[in-house]
Amino acid sequence: MYEVEVKVRADHAAVRERLREIGARPLGTVTQEDFYYDAPHRDFAETDEALRIRREAGEEGTAEVVTYKGPLVEEESKTREEHETVVGDGDTVDALLSALGFEAAATVRKERERYELDDYLVVLDSVAGLGEFVEVEAEAEEDAVESARDGAYAVLRDIGLDPDEQVRTSYLGLLLRNDRE
Repeated sequence: MYEVEVKVRADHAAVRERLREIGARPLGTVTQEDFYYDAPHRDFAETDEALRIRREAGEEGTAEVVTYKGPLVEEESKTREEHETVVGDGDTVDALLSALGFEAAATVRKERERYELDDYLVVLDSVAGLGEFVEVEAEAEEDAVESARDGAYAVLRDIGLDPDEQVRTSYLGLLLRNDRE
């Protein structure tokens, strides 16, 4: 399965109002902490991969998910192969990864306000140290990536944003770049 994602910097107030106007369904707000790891056998920064444990807290409780994200597969969006599963105890997964030689790399913290619009998830992210972003995403099989991306562009336009202003760098990459500057 592929995650097709388009992300832009945007002021949330205007986007939130537009989402209401066009009938997007609010799905609630969550707080996420993403703990990223470096692999002992290859450099994820060079291969453009990511491995993380996400702790998410919201109105429905707390969940922990481990996720692998493959390298970007196209120039037009942040589409990646993605594998994830819910885990019962993120601390145990952290200990397991550490025992295998994986090292903690960085943590990304964000408040995420979610909306559903057609077949897309629209999220308003407030990322600690980076500011406000809007992501439009969907899951797609390999043969449907282009169609899903075009649909994500249409959703961005519908909410008053320009797909040409997208940011293809992950939040992790943006935070690491800020640390080096």
